[in-house]
Amino acid sequence: MSARSKHPSTPAAGGWAAARSLGEILLREHVPRSGPSLLSHHNKPDGYMCVSCAWAKPAKPHAMEFCESGAKATAWEVTSRRADRAFFAAHTLHELEQWSDHDLEEQGRLTHPMRWNRSTDKYEPVDWNNAFAEIGEALRSIPPREVDFYTSGRASLETSYMYQLFARIFGSNNLPDSSNMCHESSSVGLPESIGASVGTAILSDFQNCDCIFYMAQNVATSSPRMLHDLQDAVDRGVKIVTFNLLREPGLERFINPQMPSQMLTGRSTPISSEYYQVKNGGDIAALFGVCKALIEADDAMKAMGMSKVSGSDAVPHKPDNAAAVAFAASIAAADKKHVLDHDFINTHTSGFEEFAEAARRYDWAELERVSGLTREQMIQAARTYAHSEAVLMIYGMGLTQHVMGVQNVHMVANLALLRGNIGKPGANICAVRGHSNVQGQRTVGITEKPDLVPLDKLKELYRFEPPQWEGRSTVDTCKAIMEGEAKAFVSLGGNFLRAVPETEAMEEAWRKLRLTVQIATKLNRSHVIHGEIAYLLPCLGRIEIDEQASGPQAVSIESSVAHFHGSRGKAKPASEELLSEPAIIAGIAKATLANGRVPWDEWVGDYSKIRDAIEATYPETFRDFNKRMFQPGGIPRPVPARERKWTTPNQKANFITPPRLFPELDIGPGATEVLNLATLRSNDQFNTTIYGYGDRYRGVKGTRKVVFMNEEDIGRLGFKEGDFVDLTTAIDIATTRRVTGFKVARHPIPAGCCAAYYPEANPLFPLSHHDAKAKTPSYKMLPVRLSLSALSSRS
Repeated sequence: MSARSKHPSTPAAGGWAAARSLGEILLREHVPRSGPSLLSHHNKPDGYMCVSCAWAKPAKPHAMEFCESGAKATAWEVTSRRADRAFFAAHTLHELEQWSDHDLEEQGRLTHPMRWNRSTDKYEPVDWNNAFAEIGEALRSIPPREVDFYTSGRASLETSYMYQLFARIFGSNNLPDSSNMCHESSSVGLPESIGASVGTAILSDFQNCDCIFYMAQNVATSSPRMLHDLQDAVDRGVKIVTFNLLREPGLERFINPQMPSQMLTGRSTPISSEYYQVKNGGDIAALFGVCKALIEADDAMKAMGMSKVSGSDAVPHKPDNAAAVAFAASIAAADKKHVLDHDFINTHTSGFEEFAEAARRYDWAELERVSGLTREQMIQAARTYAHSEAVLMIYGMGLTQHVMGVQNVHMVANLALLRGNIGKPGANICAVRGHSNVQGQRTVGITEKPDLVPLDKLKELYRFEPPQWEGRSTVDTCKAIMEGEAKAFVSLGGNFLRAVPETEAMEEAWRKLRLTVQIATKLNRSHVIHGEIAYLLPCLGRIEIDEQASGPQAVSIESSVAHFHGSRGKAKPASEELLSEPAIIAGIAKATLANGRVPWDEWVGDYSKIRDAIEATYPETFRDFNKRMFQPGGIPRPVPARERKWTTPNQKANFITPPRLFPELDIGPGATEVLNLATLRSNDQFNTTIYGYGDRYRGVKGTRKVVFMNEEDIGRLGFKEGDFVDLTTAIDIATTRRVTGFKVARHPIPAGCCAAYYPEANPLFPLSHHDAKAKTPSYKMLPVRLSLSALSSRS
C-alpha cells in the first residue's frame, strides 16, 4: 500500500495511463466488446449523454467524445455483473453493512424490485404493482410535511418534472437535491450578483477569450472533457491563470489521447501559464488582492492624469467630420476605461464604490496571511487580467463548498464586473456543475423554494392546490431526520447517507424512519441501512434502450453551460424486470394520490408528451422543445445576463462586498496545532461512486484512507510520512467527531492545510458547518486536529 504523493514527477493528465485505465475498467466489468461500441455513441448527436459529469456536448463532436471518467461511468452502468435475487438471498443487510462502498456497487446492476423482510433481514422480491400499492398506502398514512423527496443528479428533465409534480400534488415541498450539497452557493450568489442562477458562459467563449481565470476545480477528475477546450485555448495563445489549493496534473499538463502526435512522442500541452496555490478558505482574500491591485492601479492612473492614448487623439480635429468625431469618441472611450471599465461600471452596475473602498482598506499583509499568496503574486495575476480583453471565469466546488461559499461566488462576479468581463464573446462566468443534469433538475422544479416554481401554472395545468410553504433543503432534511421530524424518505437515485455530513448520527437516525424508498441502478450504503419499511426499486439506466408503448424513448439533459440536449439509450436493459424512472414515479403517484389531473400513463407511454407539459409550464425556456431537442450543440437556455440584462431587484449587476475575509470559527486553545481540511475526489471515483482504490494523479495505490499534508506540518506536528493518524474535528467540540487510521502522505499543499478523500472524511463534518444562505456543507474547509493512531504504534 503506497500513499506517497509524488511531485514534480506527477504525470500529465490523459495520455497512455488514461487509455490503460479505460481498458482495465472494460475488462473488469466484463464488457470488452460491447463497451467500445457503446462509447462510439457517447455524447454524440443521436447518442446518449454521459451519465457522469455535466460538461457540454459540442455541436461538432470529436471522434471519441468521452473521457476516462465518462468511460468508467458507462462501463460501471452496463456491467455484466448482477445483484440479483440469488445475491440478496445469500446476504443479510446486517452483513452488507460491513461492506465497502466499492464492494457494494461492484456487485452489479439490480434486477428485481425488492422489499425488506424484517424476520430474515433480507431484501426479497416483490411484484411491481404490490410495491406501488404498499408504498402508496404507507405514504398516505404520513403527513406530507414529514415526507422528503430527494433527487440525485442524472435523472432526466422528464423524470425530474414528474417527480416534483408528484411531490407537490402529494402536498410536500420537501425536495432536497444533490445540488444543495455542491452548487447551491452559485444558485444563491449568482442571482444576487448578476440575476442568473447559472453561469453565463457558452462553449464558444473558449474560442473567443484571450485569458481564462480558472478557480478551485480539478478538471482532470471532475470534467476531463473540458481539457480539450482548455488545450485548444492554450494553442491559440490564451493565458490560463489558475487558483487552486493543490497542484493538479490536469491544470499543469495534458496529453491528449486523441492526438497521435502527443501519444507517440509524450509531448504534453502546458495548461496553466500562472498557478497560484491558495489556502483553503483563502479564496476571498486572494480575489480581494487581485481586485485591490486593479483598483489601486486605476486610482494611480487617474491621479496622475495618465492616458492610454497620446496627444490629443481623443479630440476630433474636424468637429464637423462624422468619421473624425467617431474616431475620437472611440479613443476617448478607451481612455476612460483606464484599468477598470468605468463605462460598464457606471452603466451596468451598483455597489462599486463600497466594494472599491473595502479593497483599498485591506492591508496587503492580511491578504497574504489569509490567502497564502504573496503580494507580488496577486499583483501579477491582476496585471495579466488587466492586459486581457475577454476573460472567461471558471470555478467549481472548491469555491462553493465553504462556510462563505456565497461570498466566494460574489467575489468571482466582482472581479468580472471590474472590467466588464460578462455578457460579451469570450468574457463570461462558467460555474462548473458536477453531476449530469444536476442543473437541469432545478430548471424543471426540483427545489424546496416555492418562489422558484411557477405554482400558479402547475395549479392551472393539473387542477390541484400547490403547497406554499418552504420545504427542506438537504441540510434541513438531515436535521429533520436526526430530530425525528421526518418519517419517510423517497430517493430518486444517489447515495444520500454517504453524501451528507454527520455520518454516524445520520445512520443512527435513518433506521428510525418509517419508510425508505430507493430508486436505483446499483446497490449502495443508503440501501442496506434502511427504515422500518424499505423498498429497493431498480430502474433502467440512461444508457439503456427505453421501450414504451409508443416505441423507444429519448430523454433530455441540461449541461453545465445551460444547454438542453437529447439523449437516446443504446444498450440492452440489464433485466427484463426493470422499469424506467418515469414509469416508477407514475406507478407510485397513481397508488398514492387522490387529487390532481395528470395523464401519468400517457406520459409513460410517450415521453414527448412530458416535454410538451414542460414547455407548457416554462414556455420561454423550452420553446419548441420536442422539435429542437436533438439540434447540434443543444438548445440554449435563455440567460438574460449573457446579454447584459440584469434581472436583479435594482436591474443592475451588483458588486457585493463580503463582510470579512475568513469565516469566524470557534476553535479554542491550541489553534496552532489545527489544520484546515479539504475533501477531495480521486481520479478513480465520481462523487460517492468508488471505481477503485487508486489515485494515479496523486501517487496513491491500494487505499483511500490518506491525509495529504505539507512537509513542514508533518515535522512540526511530530509525524513522519507513512504514519497512521486520527483526525478529530476542532470545532463544535461538545460532540466528538473522529476518523481513524489515515496514512500521512507528503504533498505540495500550503502549510496549515491538509486534504483527505470524500466521503471517507465526511464523518468529521458537523451538520451546522455550512454556508448561512445556501446551506451548502463546507466540505472544502474544516479545522481538524491530528494525533498518532493506534495503528502507527502497532506498526
